[in-house]
Amino acid sequence: MFVAFSRAMILGLLTAAAVPFASAQSFAELASDDNPSRHERLVKAAKKEGSLTLYTSNAAETIKLLSADFEKRYGVRVNVWRASSVKVLQRMVAEKKANRWDFDAASVSSPELEALYREQLLQEVRSGWHKGMLEGTLPAHRGWAPQFINVFVQAYNTREVRKQDLPRRWTDLLEPRWRGKLGVEAKAGEWYCSLLKDLGEDKGSELFREIAARNGWSVRSGNSVLATMVVSGEVPLALAVYSHMIEHAKQQGAPVDWFAIDPMIARSNGIGVSRRPPHPNAALLFYEYAISDGQPLMLKLNYLSPVKNLPSPLASARMRFVDPATDSAEVERCDNAYDALIKAKR
Repeated sequence: MFVAFSRAMILGLLTAAAVPFASAQSFAELASDDNPSRHERLVKAAKKEGSLTLYTSNAAETIKLLSADFEKRYGVRVNVWRASSVKVLQRMVAEKKANRWDFDAASVSSPELEALYREQLLQEVRSGWHKGMLEGTLPAHRGWAPQFINVFVQAYNTREVRKQDLPRRWTDLLEPRWRGKLGVEAKAGEWYCSLLKDLGEDKGSELFREIAARNGWSVRSGNSVLATMVVSGEVPLALAVYSHMIEHAKQQGAPVDWFAIDPMIARSNGIGVSRRPPHPNAALLFYEYAISDGQPLMLKLNYLSPVKNLPSPLASARMRFVDPATDSAEVERCDNAYDALIKAKR
């Protein structure tokens, strides 16, 4: 009887132990479960996890405000490591090779997110919020989702350039009035090559070479630096600056404004979650927050939202999106072509 009893006990214990194991979801299953009840489960479990680690290239003030809002809503701390999109990509690939999975979520530019997805670092996610995204902003594989849209616009100092004198077409920049007044950013190959796709490769590249030869331009390293030079008047007209930077400066009283020569070039910045997150529930909760409740805050920070039903001053504009899936060889070719262009007339 003792043997039978022992077997029964063992069988009962094994059965009891098997129940929660069988009913537990893997992270891939949790990420693909878009049932509305998932949010409540995520909130409860994320609070127990207590924190998440985010790798991001977002502006310091942007991520500071988003993290504070998220922590206030859910009581979950956001630990941030911030660097350029390229450096975030490099770090994550290096960590994967070392079999380290320290990050929960990543928020960087869409080309780097595509690279991370190709490296199998990001988990495909299903979300009810996806259906509200602007067409063309959400990749079919759902390995990441758009968080905001960076739009390249033309910016000018209102004390140095009159509104009635602004160029309406790119060919207008050939006029002598622009000699010594133009500024460009040192690393804008994606903007340049996306624009050439619309203008025509040969025609467009010839036009910009002619603009450089006739009127020249000053080259600045970084969009924020170029925007600051427009504010100071040192660069009267910048050919491609992020719209949110100029709009923020304008709201602060700076003598600047922006306009857009058709088409506007845009690039998504997005968010993805790790395939092996240390804090799976907090990771998914932050992902959902970034594309839903965090969007009104992005609007207040002058970003363009990828959500259809949110207001935007750029909603009627014709935008050409940078293709995030462009292969590395094409990216290098574009960067080299742009480098040759700006170095020809420094």
